Amino acid sequence: MVRKRVRKRTVVAPVSALVALLVVLSGPGAVAAPTAPPPPAPGAPRAPRAPAPQSELVPGVHPGPYQPWQLDTPDQVLAPQVYTPSAAEDAVEPPRAAEGSDALIEYVPLSEAVAREAGVTACSRQAGPHQRQVERWLRLKVDGKQSAADCRAVRAFQSKQGIRPDSGFAGPVTWGRMRLLSAAKKPNAAGRCPVRAGRVACVDLRRQLVWVQKGKRVVFGPVPVRTGKAGYRTRTGWFKVYWKHKNHWSTLYNTPMPYSQFFSGGQAFHAIYGSVYSPPGSRGCVNMRLADARTLWSRLYTGDRVYVWGRKPGT
Repeated sequence: MVRKRVRKRTVVAPVSALVALLVVLSGPGAVAAPTAPPPPAPGAPRAPRAPAPQSELVPGVHPGPYQPWQLDTPDQVLAPQVYTPSAAEDAVEPPRAAEGSDALIEYVPLSEAVAREAGVTACSRQAGPHQRQVERWLRLKVDGKQSAADCRAVRAFQSKQGIRPDSGFAGPVTWGRMRLLSAAKKPNAAGRCPVRAGRVACVDLRRQLVWVQKGKRVVFGPVPVRTGKAGYRTRTGWFKVYWKHKNHWSTLYNTPMPYSQFFSGGQAFHAIYGSVYSPPGSRGCVNMRLADARTLWSRLYTGDRVYVWGRKPGT
């Protein structure tokens, strides 16, 4: 089968990536250790202190099968080259995701992940990034501090929902699951997504949810999604689905974008072969679980409207 692909674009790698590549290619010891900056002259203004880096969160269980592609996909800004796929091309379904690739694996501090690999299963003593939200949802004392009672309650929720590890850490997967459960019956209860006679795909950036409504009736979702991170925000406003490409491949990042439905330049709904809860976010596209993207593919048509509003926390 001959597959048509979008025109390749030249990409300039970030300086940090080039430096990292030089270190790898040069071998150990090839790069001298950085020297300390000279002290400021007497009376000279001091440079502003850089903010302390946040603790890195990693998957709390051993990673699953290796995926031979990157998770992030590009916000190309410019629209892709649009064409009409042949019937033979459309008949090919995108590859299935590796088993467990979209499992509810919580992101925890690196130290906790290492301890659990060593067999330590103690309750987490650390407050998670969504501590207050999780406490409020569970109707606990909202103080943003982890307590033994908090951990027991969070662990019970995680165990019931199949979130691993059920360590009581209030991470993005736990809070994302709570948001989904709260919105399950009436995702548009607040009326933020305008009601129209035709289909509207509603993208709630604050809650990281997507659903499709026709009039007041929800015909798809809500489902969890992963939208643009800082510097690559998913654009807000009214749009229309202008191109659907089931087996789209990003030549910019050499990355698959299964069930792509483009609605704003290079931004599209599409599946990823990984977790939609992984921080910090996409490069502008609306990432979905493979099964959800496949179902949305059959619910939206070219010309259907898309409404995006709010702001993703942390962007």
